[in-house]
Amino acid sequence: MNRQQAVEQGVGSPVTWLFDVAAGRDYDRVASAIRFVTAHQSEQPDLAAVAAYVGLSTYHFQRLFLRWAGVSPKQFLGYLTATHAKRLLRGSASVLDAALEVGLSGPGRLHDLFVGFEGMTPGDYRRHGATLVLHHAVLTTAYGPVLALVSGRGVAGLRFLADDDPDGGMALAAARHEWPASRFVANRDEVAGVLGALGTASAPALLLKGSRFRLKVWEALLALPEGQVCSYGDLAADLGMASAARAIGGAVGANPVAVLIPCHRVLRADGGVGGYRWGETRKRALLAREAALAAVT
Repeated sequence: MNRQQAVEQGVGSPVTWLFDVAAGRDYDRVASAIRFVTAHQSEQPDLAAVAAYVGLSTYHFQRLFLRWAGVSPKQFLGYLTATHAKRLLRGSASVLDAALEVGLSGPGRLHDLFVGFEGMTPGDYRRHGATLVLHHAVLTTAYGPVLALVSGRGVAGLRFLADDDPDGGMALAAARHEWPASRFVANRDEVAGVLGALGTASAPALLLKGSRFRLKVWEALLALPEGQVCSYGDLAADLGMASAARAIGGAVGANPVAVLIPCHRVLRADGGVGGYRWGETRKRALLAREAALAAVT
């Protein structure tokens, strides 16, 4: 199956597929299955056991995963194993280094979906933040609801909502704290319009605020292609900061734009998933679906 056929069958790019509302309706059951398999991995539960746990027959469980991930549950859940992660790490050892050498304009990079990347240091923000208007809305995505922030200068935030924050109030309060000088306006149509241009010739830029160190780390993450991963140590070494792995881990964890800046593609050196700002289950779902897409294309 080539990429065009994959897209036509619903196995599209993680970015262009991100705002698929139908896929979003399936995510809770997919996440529940991932949590169950992760918690019982030493027992290696069979397909019937996982299907029963999420309240579906084996037949409907198969259909759910074919619809959401484009592969069977057995294939998808196989991508969650540490063995698969270690194999990816071995195969990706030079990917980030090569991508950074080519630069963010290289072919096939996630960054090509954006017109540009604009970083604002704290000093820049103090001088210009008051003129920035941030439109916000809670949107359904294939991985659960997000609070999205956009401005006339680009996408400023995508934050998955916590289970105890279904209306996004806490996420919005955190965003206001991070952009204290700016004006926030609830505008679903504006947000949906900007994000709807992802993957097109008029795709939005990214607008990011952070220290020069964090901006450098986030920009490097944009070079990681779909279906590839790296370790925190590899990322530090490729940035010429081998002794700053802990600080780099902090920058990865502080990424304000989920999925579009693919911090979920950074793993522990032993193949462990590692932390994720929006939950390890969601990180596993992102990684496994990207692996499924890579397998069929």
